Amino acid sequence: MSSFGFGLISAAVLAIATVGFTMQFAVTNVLNLAYGSIMINSAFVTYYVNEHGVNAWVALVGGVLTGAIASWLLNRFVYTPFQKRNLAPITVVIVSLGIDLIGTFGLQAIVGGGYVSFTQNQGREYHFAGLLLSSLQLIVMGICVAVLVGVHGLLKYTRLGKAMRATSANKNLARNSGIKTQFIISTTWLISGALCGLAGTVFAMNAGVFEATSAQLYIVLLLAAMFLGGPGEPYGAMFGALTIGLATEVSAAYINPDYKDVIAFIALIVMLMFRPFGIFGSEKTN
Repeated sequence: MSSFGFGLISAAVLAIATVGFTMQFAVTNVLNLAYGSIMINSAFVTYYVNEHGVNAWVALVGGVLTGAIASWLLNRFVYTPFQKRNLAPITVVIVSLGIDLIGTFGLQAIVGGGYVSFTQNQGREYHFAGLLLSSLQLIVMGICVAVLVGVHGLLKYTRLGKAMRATSANKNLARNSGIKTQFIISTTWLISGALCGLAGTVFAMNAGVFEATSAQLYIVLLLAAMFLGGPGEPYGAMFGALTIGLATEVSAAYINPDYKDVIAFIALIVMLMFRPFGIFGSEKTN
């Protein structure tokens, strides 16, 4: 049962990250492989604010803002210029991979290769239905639920959310219908970037200790979760994150934990082979 509890926490963190990741892809059609780099950079901003005496949960605001601003700048000054040149989509993917490496190892050059941790503990431990969860883990799960409910409300009940869905479905038609698609895209990068920064911070908090390259392979989990649920499908991202999070942690109880991410690789490959548009996606999604 302990592995199931770890799986729930991993799934909660992954869900926050994957929802932001798939929102970016759905609305902007950019597969942003630099997402993990922005996550860990945001976590370090939160860490340094925390080191200056600010409570970690308050310092988290710094990480959220870092993720939002960094993502907006990345789209405005890197991705958009490349897209305007009508280059092959793979070009932007390669560029994003380059940005990821620059962001990750540039951070490592600044902060060093040592591990750091927030100045807070895991809090009290609670037994629930055979699970042992700390206060911090319960807060992370609560944040995840709040994020998922908030994203659902945004997409279904607000004008912004409806405009985002319209832009995702057909950008040209949305523009011709009077929707300011460029504004919607920029706003999407801010919102999804904020989720990225939030995910990076709770990822680091849950890990206990972290360093500049801790999220380097996290993009594999994001891709697996996104493609499992369906590219560009926020609700599919939630399902994919839950499945991948549980699968990787539960499998770690039976195999070497160092190889648990292999499960995500396998899930990604199998999904691409048999249902490349995901459980909740459709062939039109791709």
